[in-house]
Amino acid sequence: MTMKREPSPMQDEYAPVIYSQETVSYIEAIDMMSGEEDRENILRARATGKAVLTKPFRLLESNHLGVVLTFPVYRSGLPEDATVEQRVEATAGYLGGAFDVESLVENLLRQLAGNQDITINVYDITNASEPLIMYGPQIPEGYMPLSHVSMLDFGDPFRKHQMHCRYREKPPLPLSAITTPFGIFVIIMLGGYIVFAAKNHYDNVKEDCRKMEELKVQAEAADVAKSQFLATVSHEIRTPMNGVLGMLDMLLDTDLNLTQKDYAQTAQVCGKALISLINEVLDRAKIEAGKLEIEAVPFDLRSILDDVISLFSSKSREKGIELAVFVSDKVPEVVTGDPGRFRQIITNLVGNSVKFTERGHIFVQVHLADNSDLGADEKVHSGLNGLSRSEKVQIMSDCTFDTLSGFEAADTRNNWENFKLLLSDEMCLQEASTSDKEPDIVTLIVSVEDTGIGIPLRAQDRVFTPFMQADSSTSRNYGGTGIGLSITKCLVELMGGQINFISRPNVGSTFTFTAVFKRCNKDAIADTKRTLSEALPTGFKGMKAFIVDGKPVRNAVTRYHLKRLGIAVEVANTVKMMLNSLTRQNSNFRTGRQPYIILIEKDSWYTGMDVYLHNQLLMLKQNDCVLELPKVILLVTCEYDKMSSGSLVDTVIIKPLRASTVAACLQQVLGMEKQQKKELSNGPTNLRNLLAGKNILVVDDNKVNLRVAASALKKYGATVECAESGKDALSLLQLPHKFDACFMDVQMPEMDGFEATRQIRLMESKANEQISNGGASRGEDSMIVEWHLPILAMTADVIQATYEECLKCGMDGYVSKPFEEQQLFQAVAKFLVSKPSSDS
Repeated sequence: MTMKREPSPMQDEYAPVIYSQETVSYIEAIDMMSGEEDRENILRARATGKAVLTKPFRLLESNHLGVVLTFPVYRSGLPEDATVEQRVEATAGYLGGAFDVESLVENLLRQLAGNQDITINVYDITNASEPLIMYGPQIPEGYMPLSHVSMLDFGDPFRKHQMHCRYREKPPLPLSAITTPFGIFVIIMLGGYIVFAAKNHYDNVKEDCRKMEELKVQAEAADVAKSQFLATVSHEIRTPMNGVLGMLDMLLDTDLNLTQKDYAQTAQVCGKALISLINEVLDRAKIEAGKLEIEAVPFDLRSILDDVISLFSSKSREKGIELAVFVSDKVPEVVTGDPGRFRQIITNLVGNSVKFTERGHIFVQVHLADNSDLGADEKVHSGLNGLSRSEKVQIMSDCTFDTLSGFEAADTRNNWENFKLLLSDEMCLQEASTSDKEPDIVTLIVSVEDTGIGIPLRAQDRVFTPFMQADSSTSRNYGGTGIGLSITKCLVELMGGQINFISRPNVGSTFTFTAVFKRCNKDAIADTKRTLSEALPTGFKGMKAFIVDGKPVRNAVTRYHLKRLGIAVEVANTVKMMLNSLTRQNSNFRTGRQPYIILIEKDSWYTGMDVYLHNQLLMLKQNDCVLELPKVILLVTCEYDKMSSGSLVDTVIIKPLRASTVAACLQQVLGMEKQQKKELSNGPTNLRNLLAGKNILVVDDNKVNLRVAASALKKYGATVECAESGKDALSLLQLPHKFDACFMDVQMPEMDGFEATRQIRLMESKANEQISNGGASRGEDSMIVEWHLPILAMTADVIQATYEECLKCGMDGYVSKPFEEQQLFQAVAKFLVSKPSSDS
């Protein structure tokens, strides 16, 4: 049927429509091709593949204006770039939809219009000269000044549509016309306030900066004032202390009975303790001010450790505790660093351990950080928690641990198994690295282990806080300022290392730190060896010794000291095992000429052992197992143990062991003559050789200090003349003069030591200029090219600024009051030539 409900004529193709809406589904078999415009839309849709829109027409039933949107439907498989013929061939049918324009626009208006009535006109302007009204009144109406025209796109590119919108009546004044000016006003006010606040803030910041600058200047002035105050306090305290200690030293050189000598020595110890406390406070102040500097000089680390152990030997003997040091063979003999600060760190840690340890041991170990697993960055931990004190004591009494003394240590890694592995690893590394080039940087790890009271858990996080003690009772029982560990931590960090600890209450503490040093060249090592405070004798090389000790860690320490003397060592756990070993090795001893030495620990000794051992050794000699009786030496930790040694023991060595003390005992036991020529660099003999016959001027305004310094120099053979002011010193040093050196106090009235030194250097400069021009002669000293009197600052002010000022004004060195023998030697050895000692 055609669109007019008539039979359709014969034609090439038809487009019968099927309605999906139920309201019109009864209409069937209407050919859409029968309408001219519908046919054109269908053909255009299938040829282009796009939607096509008809001109407006009256819809069936509703009689409203509407349009039909037609889409072509193709069979599957049609390519995207298909031709028109391919599209026609693949067409399966069409999909069309009728749209009621009037209903669509009215629904849209109900959603968008709001309270105002809007007049809408929709036009089909495909033919611009004759637009077709699709919606709205034929004659435009409404408020024409406010009109909006927009284009509509229904998807058909061939047809154009346009919409005109306007209010039906003149709209009222919108709210925005009122709120916009008010909003602008508010924005302007806010902007003004922001500008005002910014300017006000800028002024405040500027004022704050000015105040900060003033505070910075005041802080710098306060820092200078604090440094000056510390210098003044140090000088004012050290000046009378110099007199006290100096006079006590002179007193001890006189003939005193035992009671008087004890009183004088006690006073001297207390005075030195006060000086040590002053030094600690000054060190802390210098650290806070960032003025503490680290030296870089070659030094023998083992010698320093021996000195520190010797410093606390009497305390350890009184308490009966083991005090020992062990340095790995891989640690270089001489390193470059700050020996004074390294000594200070070790002294602080060992001093604390001695103070808080009543039984057991204190053990100092030094290894290369690369070979050790005792890291200084381990976290603090504790053990045996949750047990009562009696249970802990019972555990410790029932157990023997593989440590130096057999008591449990806080750090469980410091046992014999790890120690043995460490020693074996170092031997392997030493063999493997003989041909390898050693690195220039040496990182050492040092541990100080004790079996003391430990640190309470609540106090462990403030151990390195200045002036903090574990608790008030500790302060009362043990004393101290709580500043030592704080200084130690700062010194370790200045030396490029870290420090940490492991502590367990009633078990002990282990402090571990690392330090970075430089490896010395061969020349520096040779020079340092020549200037050691106590050179070890070389006459023991090739000798053999037996150590009888059931504790492996302790016999490793004894073996370390004997090895430093060049003595070959064997170890046995008991005396019986040692005798059996001597019997088996008789052939080796027959060929050896060196004496055999037996060192026995007190733990392996019992009453009557001396007689038994002597008889056994006599039998070995009679059986030709040994050429001569070995020397028997007993090792004990306190004077009381020495009494039970027996009469047949050759000698007793009271610990702590030092290579020098062991050497002295062996020389005595073996009847070896001590070397006449001692390689000592700062002993009294060499200091006397330096100062004997030298004319020295001492300048100090304090008569007591003047007397003390003069007496100290005269004791070593110097000829001393005194002056009480800088002006007096200038008059005595008018050229030519007879003096070989001058000790100059820094702080004096009228003319201080700095100004006096400048005047002296000025006189010498003028005289040297005349000598170089040939206008003057040196008289008797014609062999000397120019005038330069060694001037050493002698003051109680020991801060860095004073030392720099001394060098700046022309002084040659620095001696802090009160000075001691070693310090005096180190100061004068650079400038004075030693006279050879006579063999009297």
